[in-house]
Amino acid sequence: MPYSLATLWHDRQRFLPGVLAVAFSSLLIALQCGLLLGIFSITSIPIDHTRADIWMGAPGVLSVDLGQTVRGSFVGRLDVQPEVVRSEPYMQGFSYWTKPRGGRELCMVIGSLLSKDALGAVDLLTPEMRSELGMKGNIVVDESDLDRLGIPGEGATAEISNQRVRVIGLTRGLKSLAGPYVFCSLETAQSLLGARLTGVADQITYVLAKCEDPEEAPRVVARMREQYDDVSTFTSSEFSFRSRMHWLLKTKAGIALGYAALLGLLVGAVVTNQTLYAATVASLREYAVLRALGIPRWRIAGMVLAQSFWVGIFGVTLGWIASHAARYAATELGASVSLPAELQAGAAAITLLTALLSGLFALRSLRLVEPAMLLR
Repeated sequence: MPYSLATLWHDRQRFLPGVLAVAFSSLLIALQCGLLLGIFSITSIPIDHTRADIWMGAPGVLSVDLGQTVRGSFVGRLDVQPEVVRSEPYMQGFSYWTKPRGGRELCMVIGSLLSKDALGAVDLLTPEMRSELGMKGNIVVDESDLDRLGIPGEGATAEISNQRVRVIGLTRGLKSLAGPYVFCSLETAQSLLGARLTGVADQITYVLAKCEDPEEAPRVVARMREQYDDVSTFTSSEFSFRSRMHWLLKTKAGIALGYAALLGLLVGAVVTNQTLYAATVASLREYAVLRALGIPRWRIAGMVLAQSFWVGIFGVTLGWIASHAARYAATELGASVSLPAELQAGAAAITLLTALLSGLFALRSLRLVEPAMLLR
């Protein structure tokens, strides 16, 4: 066992506050950023839960929920692209849900084709739901939005835009950030959103496309941007990221959560620094013995840095366990927390670096170490 780790274990009560401070910093950074990612991943649900590789909409669209109408004939623009194997219309827009017992709620109506290979139908719609949604007026909502919509569950009826609708099924995990999502057929959506259409569509919100090879989607998007300036074209990943960033910057929530994470990091850094400094000062006589035995000062400094490294490792490990426990608790309470590996690695790296810097600051006490202090 390394000597630095052995001394750390022997004086574990002295170093425990530093470990807890690092763990708290790691937990706060991961949890705050994960909560931020989880919240704003909701805004891109219509993109992330569909099969389309390409989304085309009105010029300058900022987010998937802010799409404006385009001509239905624009479907042909993607149809003729050699890499595209399928394209289809997609309807989406805000409307008002009238509750059975009075009151209204803003909702997001999403209409798509419903076949097995449809690009716009969310992946949580079962074959039975898709079949029943083919009947005009039938809809599906998420079970988390039942209270907001004022309905008991499946089989309930209400009104959207003064038109009667019936809930024939419920999804789970598609909770919205703004208005509740209402999934239906393209025909039902066109009726609820007040579009006057002939044929497939005169006005739609987006054109979705599927490429034979998803890797070819960026090439198609680049070509569409060169050829047409009256539409906006994105790959699914681009549009998803664009939608999340729009809400992040618009609501300023990222600044608030980032500030809280930074505050936690600063608190952890101060506590860790003071813990390591106090532990080093308390061990000055032991270090003086090492100096008397001929151990160079730089090796003693290396041991102090090694101790700060172990404090960081133990703290990051404890923080990782705590962050996953907190994520589970948040999920049970209905909150969405995303903890991708990149986020956890970044939080661990930041907190470990903070612990090492605290160890560097603690080295200032070593200037007092001299063998003569043993005679005092």
